[in-house]
Amino acid sequence: MQTRYFQFDAFRTLFEPRKPRNPLVRVALGLLGLAILALMVFVGVFVGTAMILVGLGWNLFAARKVRRARAAAGNVVDAEYHVVRKSALPLAR
Repeated sequence: MQTRYFQFDAFRTLFEPRKPRNPLVRVALGLLGLAILALMVFVGVFVGTAMILVGLGWNLFAARKVRRARAAAGNVVDAEYHVVRKSALPLAR
């Protein structure tokens, strides 16, 4: 019976990227990485701000809708209230 071993050396180079030797290529890749990072931060801030603004607008619109419904319903109860002392309440059995 023969045992076969898989050689991982060919795949190891795929997952271990090396820095380029040319200094100009190194600088270009570094600037590209910084540009991608700045773009991601900008998009994240923009999306977050848009989500906050949409949420605030949604809440304002919903509150306005509720106020209109209450005003249109017209079933507001206006009453006078009196505090009743405990001694005036009937005894519970």
